[in-house]
Amino acid sequence: MANNKSNHKFIQTIKNIWKVEDLRVRIGITLLFVAIYRFGSFVVLPGIDTSALKSFQDTTSEGLMSLLDMFSGGAFSNASIFALGVMPYISASIVIQLLSLAVPYFQKMQREGESGRRKMNQYTRYLTILILLMQAPSYLINLNYQAPGAIIVDYTLFMISSTIVLAAGSMFILWLGERITDKGLGNGISLIIMIGIIARLPESFIQEYSARTVGAAGGGVIALLVEVVLLVVVICAAVALLRGTRRVPVQYAKQSAGGATVSGARQYLPLKVNAANVMPIIFAQAIMFIPIAIMGYTGDNQSTFVQMLSNPSGWLYNLVFALLIILFTYFYTAITINPVQMAEDMKRNNGFIPGVKPGKPTAEYIDTIMSRITLPGSLFLALVAILPVFAGLFGVQQGFASFFGGTSLLILVGVVLDTLQQIESHLMMRHYDGLLSSGRIKGRVG
Repeated sequence: MANNKSNHKFIQTIKNIWKVEDLRVRIGITLLFVAIYRFGSFVVLPGIDTSALKSFQDTTSEGLMSLLDMFSGGAFSNASIFALGVMPYISASIVIQLLSLAVPYFQKMQREGESGRRKMNQYTRYLTILILLMQAPSYLINLNYQAPGAIIVDYTLFMISSTIVLAAGSMFILWLGERITDKGLGNGISLIIMIGIIARLPESFIQEYSARTVGAAGGGVIALLVEVVLLVVVICAAVALLRGTRRVPVQYAKQSAGGATVSGARQYLPLKVNAANVMPIIFAQAIMFIPIAIMGYTGDNQSTFVQMLSNPSGWLYNLVFALLIILFTYFYTAITINPVQMAEDMKRNNGFIPGVKPGKPTAEYIDTIMSRITLPGSLFLALVAILPVFAGLFGVQQGFASFFGGTSLLILVGVVLDTLQQIESHLMMRHYDGLLSSGRIKGRVG
């Protein structure tokens, strides 16, 4: 009976989505731009012999290259015009964000509201182009080294033209993301990253299915079913991690008709358990690739310590990786959450936390709460990050194991939550039932 009600609710929600013309158009625009992005991922750079790319694709199946290939949806290993994807833009955004915390000029722009945001976006685009002009030749040189014979035209001409094409391709992806944000369902850049990650899921599942069932008895099918169940459990855990908050009550005072101060409405300040989202994993991964790069440049592959620190499936690598994630979680939370500013905003609006004096004591109280909830959040984030390694120890194929945790799973879950929240908001604005029968969907920002 409950199952029939759930099916009816789902069908009714689809009908409600179709009734809202604006929402229907936004979904159509989003699907169109996503299709354009996926089509471009298979358009190979001019002057490339695709039959010679096999060795290059083999090198992108592990390590840092596999991470870049995952974010680009396979365009990196295909030597596509979209090979560099949106990673240069993400790198530029992180740099500008850090500058806004340390440089007074950028801090002033951040306080200017919409006009300041437009200026910072413009600086981000300029920095993205600069990064692209450095990364594109590096990518092409590595392509020529890993896949000799793949370039079938004049090398100098190919380097110049392909650098321009790669830079233009990444900026075009950025334009698609902005159009999805403005005209589609929103979160354009995140949605493009998610599509690139999820595009690898069918192939990874087929490889895992073949490995478990070909030449195996019924136990292979049972093992595959257990993997799927565990994957669902991990997804639910990731949802809890991204949506988890600690609500702090805030009381607001107001003036009565006689001029006396009386208690007003009580609201709640949501403090996220994982305020840093996936940024600690990204930073930690960048640090962990340093030993591999040093070993590649110096040729020092004899040291046992360096080998252990460069082995992504080894215990030392994952121990250091988890510790770095915990440290970066505290660091990134500290630079993104400002308890002093929050306390000043509450005091300015006649708000206070019951039992805590306004001003500095409020800031110290919020800082204490954040420190307490960040510890379990950082431990949970570290555990989710290293889960693919544990999946690999139990015989799960590397491609499918990457969906058991790490950056890919957290991005998938976070973007899906945000997208569902956008659809829910459009339905609620037009007085239609949302996607859930009780309560609204919470995105990463709650």
